[in-house]
Amino acid sequence: MKFARIIFANLLRKKVRLLLSVGSFAVALFLFLFLGVLKQAFHFWSDAAKADRLVIVNRTSYFNPIPLSYKDRIQQIPGVKYVTHTNWFAGAYRDGREAFPQFAIDPEGQRQVYPELLVPEGQWQAFLKDRQGAIAGAKTAERFHWKVGDRIPLTATQYAAGTWEMNLVGIYHGKTSQDDDTQLWIRWDYFDEKVPNYMKGQVGWYVVRVEDPADSVRIAKEIDAQFANSPAETKSQVESAFAANMMKQFANIQSLILLIGGVVLFTLVLVTGNTMAIAVRERTSELAIFRAIGFSDVAVLRFVIAESLLTALIGSGLGLLLAGVAMPALAKAMRGILPNLFLSPQIVLFGVSVALLVGLVSGFIPGFITTHTRVVNGLCRI
Repeated sequence: MKFARIIFANLLRKKVRLLLSVGSFAVALFLFLFLGVLKQAFHFWSDAAKADRLVIVNRTSYFNPIPLSYKDRIQQIPGVKYVTHTNWFAGAYRDGREAFPQFAIDPEGQRQVYPELLVPEGQWQAFLKDRQGAIAGAKTAERFHWKVGDRIPLTATQYAAGTWEMNLVGIYHGKTSQDDDTQLWIRWDYFDEKVPNYMKGQVGWYVVRVEDPADSVRIAKEIDAQFANSPAETKSQVESAFAANMMKQFANIQSLILLIGGVVLFTLVLVTGNTMAIAVRERTSELAIFRAIGFSDVAVLRFVIAESLLTALIGSGLGLLLAGVAMPALAKAMRGILPNLFLSPQIVLFGVSVALLVGLVSGFIPGFITTHTRVVNGLCRI
């Protein structure tokens, strides 16, 4: 601390250069955090997947339905604990640009298969009694300022024409931050009543909760064998494997994110390294004087590294502040397309650590070169 005045004096010598250096760290860290949040969002489903759940879809395509009659046969397979089914409901809210996940769920099995999604008992009973009842996730309810008792109109865009009027009778919360509380649930029987005849008695997919996760692979094989050679063959997977396969559809996007992140990091190293090299080169004679009057090479190296680390620290703080302000706006702009867009402690810690590491390297290299230059040669340089 006793050399703080020397360090700050050197930093403030070129104020414009300091501002540009701090700004480069701030922008680079903001981009790094932004890309990290996007990558985290793409991995949301696989991270939240449970080992004791299986997802059963039509073998030919995720978009082809499966008969409702399969449910009882699946339930009878040894090791199956609970079965539920779901349909995607692509309803438009307001002007049609307010996208959020909407599902027609089976009330009978929903809470048994997804115990981590919590609904107050009174609200759940109201859902069971109201054919037009709906339950919204806490984040979606907060986003649209919904409250229990509101009437929610959704314009059907896929299965049937017209407006579907829903009564919001409940709001659910996830047990952890990984649980998806952005959905809207409507009753499957109400959905089945209003869809065209060709869709009646058809479900989008089944989700099975098994007794023992160790039996998941065996149960998945038995389910698929049960419906082999039928008009609607099935493909059953552990939920984590299903999520991983869904993620493969975004492989190019993830690769692009990693590539951009690498370019940002490499550019930051070049910019800060060049800036520190210029700053040290301008003061070569001064640093040589420090060494001549008794400062050790290690002490001089510490001066240079401290300046670089302090620049990185200030820039990281500004970048973190910028990201903290921008991420909620980003989440709102994405309109629910990607869930859980937030700055996790892991991403923040990693981003700041990378910025400080860049600052350390950027100061160490020119400082090391300077301290290994002969004092006489250093004094002769201008």
